[in-house]
Amino acid sequence: MTCANKGAKNGKISRALAYVKKMYYLCTKFQNDTMRRFVILLFVGACMSMYCVPAFGWGQEGHRIIAKIAYDHLDKKAKKAVDRILGKGGMVYWSNWPDEIKSDTIYPNSHDWHYQDFEAGMSMGDICNARISEYPKEGGNLFRALDSLSAVLKAGKGDEHTLRFLIHLKGDEHCPMHMAHMSDRGGNAVKMKWFGRETNLHTVWDTKLIESQGYSYTEYAEMLEMRFASKEYNRTLLKEDDWRTVWRTYEVTSAIYDYQKTWDGNTYHYIYRWKATLESQLYIAGIRLAGLLNEIYK
Repeated sequence: MTCANKGAKNGKISRALAYVKKMYYLCTKFQNDTMRRFVILLFVGACMSMYCVPAFGWGQEGHRIIAKIAYDHLDKKAKKAVDRILGKGGMVYWSNWPDEIKSDTIYPNSHDWHYQDFEAGMSMGDICNARISEYPKEGGNLFRALDSLSAVLKAGKGDEHTLRFLIHLKGDEHCPMHMAHMSDRGGNAVKMKWFGRETNLHTVWDTKLIESQGYSYTEYAEMLEMRFASKEYNRTLLKEDDWRTVWRTYEVTSAIYDYQKTWDGNTYHYIYRWKATLESQLYIAGIRLAGLLNEIYK
């Protein structure tokens, strides 16, 4: 461990001890049991917020944005089927469930369904083969999972869990850092600072870029639907082959890695450069998900 790392670790320990001392003092001041419990809960919450950093694909808000856009573009038959299976509003509500159960044993082999990492320098032909004919042997099982789940639902089988997974994973297919490099664990090993705080490339694209806009998921979805309101654009997206969608995401991912080499470290510059790309990927994911569900429940 370097001196810098030791210093950072010692700093965290010192801050934690300071919190403990402060909370202990407050607990001794409050004789009332209810107030004492309340202070303890505040302490626990503060610790969790400081040291627990979840890593969810697109982040919770991103998946809700995609699900909302998709739901708004379902035809009547598909919307009726989705509501029957997941409940009214269930498409948005359950869109993050596959991330939430990662620590559960209910689907122990589903962790690598969420990504399909590649390496740099792949051709369009390589990506095409990986998506439609040769599932990659390593780097995740996103494509295999999507095709399997779709086939089960098209056959009239499966259950609400099958649909929840499909909704979530179709969104992951459009997240650049879920199609990133195996060598850096999908951008998790690419360290960077976001407004002065340590983070990594994967987390920036999962959550921080979206959160930087300050919208609720409904506001963001509605804004994107107004911005990309062209019916012709939607028809083009719906006709697109899956491998072309994957190729687009791979190209975005490659551009992100290239930008890291020259980025000046200014967070505002990063947001300005990638905001439009982020929003395009979110919208495309929503429309493509809607198209898939319309096809399944036609």
